[in-house]
Amino acid sequence: MIKFLDLHKINNRFRKELEASFAQSLETSYYILGSNVKTFEAEFAHYCGANYCIGTANGLDALTLILKGYIEIGKLKKGDKVIVPANTFIATVLSVLHAELEPILVEPNPDTYNISVEEVIANLNKDVKAIVAVHLYGQLAEMERLKSIADEHGLLLIEDAAQAHGALENSKFQISKAGNLGHAAAFSFYPTKNLGALGDGGAVTTNDKELYGTILLLRNYGSKIKYENEIIGYNSRLDDLQAAFLRTKLNYLDSDNAKRRSIAQCYLNKIKNPKIELPQYKGLGNHVFYAFVAEVEDRKAFINHLNLNRVEWLIHYPIPPHKQRALRRFSHLNLPITEQIHKRIISLPISPVMTDQEVDTVIKVVNAY
Repeated sequence: MIKFLDLHKINNRFRKELEASFAQSLETSYYILGSNVKTFEAEFAHYCGANYCIGTANGLDALTLILKGYIEIGKLKKGDKVIVPANTFIATVLSVLHAELEPILVEPNPDTYNISVEEVIANLNKDVKAIVAVHLYGQLAEMERLKSIADEHGLLLIEDAAQAHGALENSKFQISKAGNLGHAAAFSFYPTKNLGALGDGGAVTTNDKELYGTILLLRNYGSKIKYENEIIGYNSRLDDLQAAFLRTKLNYLDSDNAKRRSIAQCYLNKIKNPKIELPQYKGLGNHVFYAFVAEVEDRKAFINHLNLNRVEWLIHYPIPPHKQRALRRFSHLNLPITEQIHKRIISLPISPVMTDQEVDTVIKVVNAY
């Protein structure tokens, strides 16, 4: 069986370092907002090129706290509209709703699966105050164009970078990373991510000092000094032990991303099956291939073929947010591109621990369909 993602094999590479981190944590007994959180925040901010990083309990909280933070400092108000891609994971939409804002779901660019800049422009109005750009499957959205729109219209531009740790944007002026391409960014460290913890975790990065200070309060009951609460806050803190694990794994993120790109390029070069539509990729650092997502007309038949040949697969994601029961108030929306994508997409195995033989087997199986 070729696993879709072998988490044991991925993390077992760092067993000695992870065990040492656990032993140190057990010895020092700093479990909440300890030195590892502070150090990881500094290291991850530096890695992204941002001034500030705040560790949170998970990626959904990171995105929600950005929006609530902007409300707290007066840059958003409840009821403001926020443009989000219609084909994202539901967490993106939930964050907007949790912050008591109104999501406007717009179609993606079918070539990249990321939010369509043209659709963003078409949906702008006086009530729109922010854009959430999701770097879906690990590929950066068109941030330069979106930044230009945000600047022109006085909008906040927020990155949902939950799947894009280490993705690089080559602009005319400099190379920048996900996490430093908008006004603020949210990351998830869910175990399957390119930078994954051994449990839940998330982070916010930003260059906005006021937002940074506000989210520090929001994540910790609205408190800077214990038992003194300045604002109505939440309990959303990155565990010190998970921060220690992430510090270890951050050292290997770039090499792991390079391996993912290498596997993706191998798939793109060697899968020659007209029934399979492969993702578009120009060989740049703007994609870190959290998922290698292809399209197929008869997905059920293709899944049966993969199962028979013992190749694991996933679908990111089978049901678009506006068709989820939880979001049924959006079910009337006409989003044909999004709906078509969700009917056809399938993710093939890709991870930094796949062997050349496993990659070749996937290619042969896909070509044999």
